[in-house]
Amino acid sequence: MFKPSYLSMYLIAGHQNFKNDPLASVERALAGGVTAFQLREKGSDAYRGQARIQFAREVKRICQRYHVPFIINDDIDLALTIGADGIHVGQEDMPIEEVRKVVKERMFIGVSTTSVEEALAAKAEGADYIGVGPLFATASKVDAKTPIGLEGLTTIVKAVHPLPVVAIGGIKPENAALVKASGAKGVAVISAITTAEKPDQIICAFRTHFD
Repeated sequence: MFKPSYLSMYLIAGHQNFKNDPLASVERALAGGVTAFQLREKGSDAYRGQARIQFAREVKRICQRYHVPFIINDDIDLALTIGADGIHVGQEDMPIEEVRKVVKERMFIGVSTTSVEEALAAKAEGADYIGVGPLFATASKVDAKTPIGLEGLTTIVKAVHPLPVVAIGGIKPENAALVKASGAKGVAVISAITTAEKPDQIICAFRTHFD
């Protein structure tokens, strides 16, 4: 069962995003107040095969200890193998209706969107929530599109209401209040936490706006 509160402090990462030990870093982030974790193993250095499955299982165990939903990015086979709580897909991944046929009601489904048209389509197709961005310029994704800005976020939030929206892309504690005011249920971040010297302090700063 999906809850909009999952989106408050949504961390996205693969093992390659962390400066220090990935599992220890995930645990520290969850202990610090992360409300959802999405495993995004992408790129040439991503874990594959059995190493990918084993890492996902270990991350899932950490998420279970902290009662935090564990979401897999794109890889439906992996999500089914380990029994993830949710699956998140992009515009170039499997269509939502096909994902739903496979996962049925075992998982909730999130979709990445960058426009009103994509957001409305995701809502019509049965997404449980949508990710909207990039909101601001970001260095975390080499293929990131043009930032939509706060005005673009507000427009999408209003268009898909009451579908929950989590914003992503270049979001920092100092601009989180503006994101909240735009109607997003939370923020999704990668480098703001994975590269932080004191991630728990960053998480706490974000959570002051979305608790």
